[in-house]
Amino acid sequence: MDMYNDKTILITGGTGSFGKKFTRRILETSVKKVIIFSRDELKQYEMKQEFSDRRLRFFIGDVREKDRLYRAFDGVDYVVHAAAMKHVDACEYNPFEAVKTNIHGAQNIIEAAIDKGVHKVIALSTDKAAAPLNLYGATKLASDKLFVAGNSYVGEKDTKFSVVRYGNVVGSRGSVVPFFNKMRKTGRLPVTDERMTRFWITLDQGVQFVIDNFRRMQGGEIFVPKIPSMKVTDLAKAIGPECKIDIIGIRPGEKLHEVMITEDDARRTIECDNYYVIQPEFPWWQYELNSENLVKNDFVYSSDRNQEWLSVEQLETIIQE
Repeated sequence: MDMYNDKTILITGGTGSFGKKFTRRILETSVKKVIIFSRDELKQYEMKQEFSDRRLRFFIGDVREKDRLYRAFDGVDYVVHAAAMKHVDACEYNPFEAVKTNIHGAQNIIEAAIDKGVHKVIALSTDKAAAPLNLYGATKLASDKLFVAGNSYVGEKDTKFSVVRYGNVVGSRGSVVPFFNKMRKTGRLPVTDERMTRFWITLDQGVQFVIDNFRRMQGGEIFVPKIPSMKVTDLAKAIGPECKIDIIGIRPGEKLHEVMITEDDARRTIECDNYYVIQPEFPWWQYELNSENLVKNDFVYSSDRNQEWLSVEQLETIIQE
């Protein structure tokens, strides 16, 4: 954590679940300043009530507006890009808005970071960006590729871009956990398909993974944590053991199983102790590790083919915590 001493960090979309948790962790260090960049005045006001640290700043702005990003990035050392349109249904019904935020916004972040001399940028991605089925996943795949390619645009500058990709975050806003908790009162929990599986990560683990990769990154990597899978029916049993499960059918844009590393990605994927690194396919990449660390050519990291699974009892413990 010493790398944050006397540094200024900016978080786009910083009033969300991740932003709040990340802010709390970073303020435990000797960081110089933490800037929350978001477009919602009310959420910033509410977040101010939770924090009393004088190193925290709030900046109203939208990643769609490059001029505002240029002003916000002045003097910033590290950026965590967490702002996005994230709800599958909202992106399906508002496709142009999703493109403006998730793709054009990514381009604006890259250009502002380079021109303002930001040292490192990590963009948060999603398992839905690997072999995407819905528009949200497609825009995040485009965003991932922009951030990886952004390293070839820096010229003589010192700016580096990397991506962190992980699955469903326990209890984050919009996740299935608060939805199931709400529906539990009815005595019935809706599940789209009894075969459905998902990757699972806690908010603390997601924040720590980003913190760790600011230290590891050379620029151009997509970092993927090794995390367990769970069956959605098991999650329903953990939250509402007394409830009846209703199978309602898969929604538009929804996958049966999620993927974080495709078979095509495997050709350049390195396996480490508790994470994977998808290396870029650009000639400027100079950090090729020993070929013994490469995964097998037919490797696929999907939620239904995972080696680690959460039981109903383990899910109960995680949700209670």
